Amino acid sequence: MSTPTIGFIGAGNMATSLIGGMLQQNIKASQILASDRTAEQVERLGKQFGIRTSTDNDLLAAECDVLVLAVKPQVMQAVCRALPAERKPGQLIISIAAGISCASLENWLGAGSAIVRCMPNTPSLRRQGVSGLFANAQVSDTQKQQTEAILNAVGISLWLEREELIDAVTAVSGSGPAYFFYMMEAMTAAGEQLGLPRDTAERLTLFTALGAADMAVHSDVDAAELRRRVCSPGGTTERAINSFAEDDLPAIVARAMQAAAARAAEMTKELA
Repeated sequence: MSTPTIGFIGAGNMATSLIGGMLQQNIKASQILASDRTAEQVERLGKQFGIRTSTDNDLLAAECDVLVLAVKPQVMQAVCRALPAERKPGQLIISIAAGISCASLENWLGAGSAIVRCMPNTPSLRRQGVSGLFANAQVSDTQKQQTEAILNAVGISLWLEREELIDAVTAVSGSGPAYFFYMMEAMTAAGEQLGLPRDTAERLTLFTALGAADMAVHSDVDAAELRRRVCSPGGTTERAINSFAEDDLPAIVARAMQAAAARAAEMTKELA
């Protein structure tokens, strides 16, 4: 599979992360373009990565095999409608904006557009991201492979069979980093209350979270079994887990994630 020419409309953090990741995966800088209405943004990207940049979205639309829409959801409609109706033949559109459906994108870009909706998350900035992907019927197998090459440069990607599952991905991994950050905040504060200096409590918390995640990712058993292995009968961990269970932690998490998924669905309607 030949490497396509890839253009980014929007030069923010996610675009920067994806471009940096692709270059580390041996995609040539000459094959990447970026456009942004802010000249300073694209100038920064050009200097940082040696890629071609512009403030003219039409240039990317005419020249790129893959067009990555990396703009805020609130401006997506205006950006799409401003693009020329005649773009490069067979062009793939990848949208990383939350709440923008394929139907809306097809309406704004033209019927028959090959579109992939992507829900990445912020650990992509550290090349540790996970992205949920949904392709409309016009996307070919080759274009799916091209999408994977872009998103896997900053982590892993998983395909979804139904577009509405993007809302579930948003609730699990899109918003998920904040849940873990919240837990880290709480554990750090509790460590302080137990008498630890704040910086000590914080480092203990952060590296415990890092180690636990690494164990879970590389283990051949699930998280429930890993938890059971730490819980010695009558020990300290068991008592803490029992306290979580008494407060019905699983139900608390489920309600929070259902709220996130419901809000994602609301945003899709609002932004249509």
